[in-house]
Amino acid sequence: MKVEQISIFIENKSGRLAEVTRILGDAGINIRALALADTSDFGILRLIVNDVEKAKLVLKEKGFTVSKTEVVAVEVPDRPGGLSAILQALDAERINVEYMYAFVERCGGNAVIIFRFDETDKAIAALKNSTFNILEGERLYSM
Repeated sequence: MKVEQISIFIENKSGRLAEVTRILGDAGINIRALALADTSDFGILRLIVNDVEKAKLVLKEKGFTVSKTEVVAVEVPDRPGGLSAILQALDAERINVEYMYAFVERCGGNAVIIFRFDETDKAIAALKNSTFNILEGERLYSM
């Protein structure tokens, strides 16, 4: 039920993001989803890729600091209030969403959202009990 995500710490300067994507592309790694958070000096690029270990290896070889994190991919009903229903189920269990971002591809009639929780296993249990569909990593990597 958990999905592996890599986080890359990059300097906030022209060309660094292009360099990361070039390295991954040259290695045949497909980016499935991404989010970028920045400050004036650096950024954190979060990626879902089709080959986590290879991505970590090639980026570290080029001097990037890379870490792996577990996140959860959830199908969100594509209608008004769809995301709210998921967040209410999590709030009822007092689960904090540390961050989230959208997966650009659609899965049936639903959108897909990537979540990072403070208590991942508890969040998965709460979502299952509320009948939300959690995507397996292998399905997400190959969509």
